Amino acid sequence: MTERQNLVVSLIADINRLGLGHPHLLVQAGLLLLALLLAALGNHYLKPRLGLENSRWKHGGEGLMRIFFPLNALLLLWLFNFLLRFAWAPPHKLIDVAIVLLMAMVNIRVLVYVLRNAFNNAAWLQRTERYIAGLIWLLYALHVVGILPELAEALNEVHFAIGKTSISLLSVINGVLSVAGTLVVAMWLGRLFEARMMAASLIDMNLRVVSVKIAQSLLVVLAVIVALSLVGIDLTVLSVFGGALGVGLGFGLQKIASNYVSGFIILLDRSVKLGDLIQVDNRQGVITGLTSRYVVVKGSDGTEALVPNESLITSTVVNQSYNARDVWIKMPVSVAYESDLDLVMKLLVDATAGFDRIKRDPAPRAFLENFAASGVDMSLGFWVKDPENGTLALRSDINQRIWQAFRTHRISIPFNRVDVVHFRPASRQAGDGNLQGLDSGDPVPGNER
Repeated sequence: MTERQNLVVSLIADINRLGLGHPHLLVQAGLLLLALLLAALGNHYLKPRLGLENSRWKHGGEGLMRIFFPLNALLLLWLFNFLLRFAWAPPHKLIDVAIVLLMAMVNIRVLVYVLRNAFNNAAWLQRTERYIAGLIWLLYALHVVGILPELAEALNEVHFAIGKTSISLLSVINGVLSVAGTLVVAMWLGRLFEARMMAASLIDMNLRVVSVKIAQSLLVVLAVIVALSLVGIDLTVLSVFGGALGVGLGFGLQKIASNYVSGFIILLDRSVKLGDLIQVDNRQGVITGLTSRYVVVKGSDGTEALVPNESLITSTVVNQSYNARDVWIKMPVSVAYESDLDLVMKLLVDATAGFDRIKRDPAPRAFLENFAASGVDMSLGFWVKDPENGTLALRSDINQRIWQAFRTHRISIPFNRVDVVHFRPASRQAGDGNLQGLDSGDPVPGNER
C-alpha cells in the first residue's frame, strides 16, 4: 500500500478502536470544520474585494480565484496541524486525510482551469466541466482506497503483439494520457503566450500574429516529441513519418500546405492585416480574423466568408485600408437647367454637415460634371473615416437631406417624360389609308416622347 492508502486504513482503524466520541477525533473534526468555515467566509467576503480578476497578471488572478477556497482551507489545516502537535503527539490522521483531499481539490481545479484556457473556453468543455472534475475525483478516490492500483495491474496483464513488440493495455492508456496531457499543457502555454503577445501594442500586429503562430506550432511539436519519449517510442520512427508526410504534401495535401505557407507569407509581408477593408473574389468586407489556413472577411451584411490564404496570394486584392482607412464616396445628382448651380453646390455640401463619419479635412465638395441632354449632372464627394461600418445608411441620410433642401428651394430634378397613346382595335377600309377606331380628339400617333 502507498502512504495515502495506509493513512486511510489507519484512520478507519482508529475510528473503530477509539470511537467517534474520542476527544482526539472530536478536536480534529472541530478544527476541520473551523478551517472550512473560515475558508468559506473568506471566499464569500474577502475574495470579491481582492479584485483578482482585474489583476495585472490576468491568468494568474483567474487561476487563484478558482482555488481560493481549497487553498485557504489547506493553509488553515496546515496551521492547525502544527499547533495541534503541542496538545497531542502526531499523527493527526483525520486532518491528514482532509489535507490530502483538499490538495486533490486544488489539483483538479487547476487542471480544469488549464483545460478551459487550452481550448479557449469551448462550449463543450463548459458543459462537461463538472463531469471531468467528477471523473478525476473518482479516479483519485479509487487510488486512495487502493482499488486503482489493482485495476492498473489487471490492465497491465492484458497484452497484444504488434510485430515483435508486446504492448499492454496499460501502456496504451498511459501513452494516450501522456500525449493528451503534454498537448493540453502546450496549448495552454500557447494561449498564455498569445494573450501576452497580443497585448503588446508597441509591436506590429502582423509580427504579433506570426510570433504566436510559430510559438504555438513549436510548442505542439515539442509536446508530441516529449509525449513519445515518455511512452518509450523511438524517435527515429519520425523519419519514416516525415517521408510519408512529404509524399502526402506532394499529392493530396498540397492545397492545404499552400494555404499554410501563404498564411505566413501574408503575415510577414503585411499586405493585409486585421481591420483592413478588402475586396477579393467579388466579396468586400473587413478582415476580422487571420489564421494559418484562411482569412475571415466580414461583409457589411454581417455574413463572414472564409477566404483561403492562397486566394490572397494568387488573386488581385483591393485593399482600401492599405495606406489609409479613408474611402472616397461619390454621389451623383442631376438638376434642371434653370436651377441656380451655385446654390445647388452649396446645398450639396451642407447636406454632409453633422456627420462624424465624414472627414472635414479634406472637406466635402460638390462638382459640376456634365451638361446632359435633360439636365446638369452634378456630384457630391467626401471621405469616410470608417468604411468598414458600411455606407448605405450614410448615403440614404444624405440623399434625404438633399431631397428636402431641393424641395425647400424649388430645385427640380429632371426626368424623361413619355406620353403613351392608347389605341382601340382598328381596321383598314379598302383603298383608305386612314386608321379607324381612334377616339375623337385623340392625337395622331407618332414618335412622341
